[in-house]
Amino acid sequence: MKNGIVIADSGSIFSLAVINRLDILETLFDQIKIPNAVWEEITLDKTTEFYPAIDAFFKDKVTAITGFNELTFIMDYGESESVILYKELRANFLLVDDKKARTIAESLNINCIGTLGILSTAKTKQLIPDLRPVFIELLANKRYYSIDLLNKLLKIHQELPI
Repeated sequence: MKNGIVIADSGSIFSLAVINRLDILETLFDQIKIPNAVWEEITLDKTTEFYPAIDAFFKDKVTAITGFNELTFIMDYGESESVILYKELRANFLLVDDKKARTIAESLNINCIGTLGILSTAKTKQLIPDLRPVFIELLANKRYYSIDLLNKLLKIHQELPI
């Protein structure tokens, strides 16, 4: 059983793209949507090695918000549009890694999940064999996550720490 609609923010998209696992989103969710602001962010640098995968995966998942974006004063443009799109589509999850954005979103009663939550779920569902090499690859590609948090997840999944 899939988990409905997820609205994805750019940070999580980049993290899943650098480990070549955008496909996990299609396995876990019925629909993946991004607002125009996130599309602009993730397609800004067309020279990255993972740009073609991002473009191919998300070009048909872009959805314009219909309301006014009143959140740009308190959060990033992409994150604020993601929150609005979540509310407009009555989505099930907001995929966001940024701590400030997540705190604001959760204060608005938005159900958030981050890249590490997606990867932990993927491990539980046996979509990936081991988290440790994935975490090492994230860190090697300058995707910044707390080593303590990574090690807590590795312990939960009975894997060796980093």
